[in-house]
Amino acid sequence: MRSPLDLMAPARLGRPFRWILAWSWVTNLGDGFSVAAGPLLIVSLTHNAILVSLGAAMQWVPPLLLGLHAGAIADRVDRRTLIVRSNAVRAVALAVLTVLVFTRSVSVAAVLVVLFVLGTVDAFANSAAAAVLPMVVAKRDLGVANARLTFGWASLNQLAGPPIGALLFVIGSAWPFSAQTICATAGILLFVRAVLPPNVPPPTEPGGRLRHEIAEGIRWTRGSPAMRTLVVQIFTFNITYGASWSVLVLFSEQRLGLGSVGFGWLIADGAVGSLVGTMTYGWLEAHVSLSDIMRYGLVLETVTHLVLAWTTSAAIAMFILLLFGIHIAYWATTASSVRQRAVPVELQGRVSSVYRLAMLGGLVIGSALGGVLANRWGITAPYWFGFVGSAVILAALWHQLGQVGHDDAQIRDAQ
Repeated sequence: MRSPLDLMAPARLGRPFRWILAWSWVTNLGDGFSVAAGPLLIVSLTHNAILVSLGAAMQWVPPLLLGLHAGAIADRVDRRTLIVRSNAVRAVALAVLTVLVFTRSVSVAAVLVVLFVLGTVDAFANSAAAAVLPMVVAKRDLGVANARLTFGWASLNQLAGPPIGALLFVIGSAWPFSAQTICATAGILLFVRAVLPPNVPPPTEPGGRLRHEIAEGIRWTRGSPAMRTLVVQIFTFNITYGASWSVLVLFSEQRLGLGSVGFGWLIADGAVGSLVGTMTYGWLEAHVSLSDIMRYGLVLETVTHLVLAWTTSAAIAMFILLLFGIHIAYWATTASSVRQRAVPVELQGRVSSVYRLAMLGGLVIGSALGGVLANRWGITAPYWFGFVGSAVILAALWHQLGQVGHDDAQIRDAQ
């Protein structure tokens, strides 16, 4: 009988991966605390809608501004060192926030500054982390490895962390941030146990060379049919997704008749779906072609918009969001695996940053559109937009998605 450790992280993935997985799960748990506690802290300080919205913006502005540079630096320096130092700065920033909250000297400005620092270091750490996995895991096993990482995000960051963080905040407003600081510190201690193969950056020159290296990553992405298709897909589909999900809390209240608790269950329902998706991905990858995983997952996403535009039933909405959560886990795992298998190790950071920039850019545009559409034509307008837009995009990308699956299978089988 296989041990629980072998079930969570099969031995073939290697000991370094197990330490990376432990680091990811522990930090995801801590980050989950702040998913609920962060907004609660800001609302306890101000009810100004602009300031409250800035709390969310401070987390995605740094990756938008610095993402391409972070990817280039992740390819230029030792990635292990970059991750450790970025997470060390992160732990210090969280410790400062904890002390400010504990001493009742925290202000909205201080919270926003800390969030900006966290977003900045996360941009660099995430760029390096995305490039580390293919250094320690064989290409054929990247699907399983990414599924295990996604499992930690779904179960700890989205499901377990937020209610624990909210409970800790009720006990004392400093407690969730103290716990997050402990998790961040513990994560560093776990990550440094991972022995990574040396990644020797190519010779570089100071100054303008960084811009040249960023351009090289963009050119490689444009020249790769698989990555070009994935970037176009994530950008366009995140516009339709962002439009729908930016007004989900209003949709839940006005269309489904759910209160605050009901909305929480709606979000948790999607997280449960993602959890199911990560647990079943290994079986899926072994029995279903990658092309079909991508194509029919996006069909489900398109149908999700349609169902939400049509229904007024909370039960039906929760069912389709459960399926959508499964799709999110499947897609995130598949896209990460394709990218890590296709991209040369020395370009992983830069190409990953291009992908993340497209992902965030689509969300920002979609979120802005969602509010405009809902204000002008009603709360279902963003979902009709999501359905029609997704259907058109999927039809345009249908053939290219099949080619991505074919090319990925050849790369995986070649190892």
